[in-house]
Amino acid sequence: MTDVVDSDELLRRLQRARSWAGREEQTWKARSEELRAGDPDSARDAELRGHTYEAVRRALDEIVTPGVHEGVHDGAG
Repeated sequence: MTDVVDSDELLRRLQRARSWAGREEQTWKARSEELRAGDPDSARDAELRGHTYEAVRRALDEIVTPGVHEGVHDGAG
């Protein structure tokens, strides 16, 4: 990253990345459900990818809104 950006632009970029990670998380978790009966190996791979994007989204959540997520566990993982 060679561009100098102000804090507002950085926040916008983080929020876009968080939204993207959330969409990818939902896409892969849904794909896992679709594959579960017919292709268990691919379903596990898709589920793992979903959890990976969930971890990225949660990390970005904490950067964008620090401390809000402490002790909060939605039961998803």
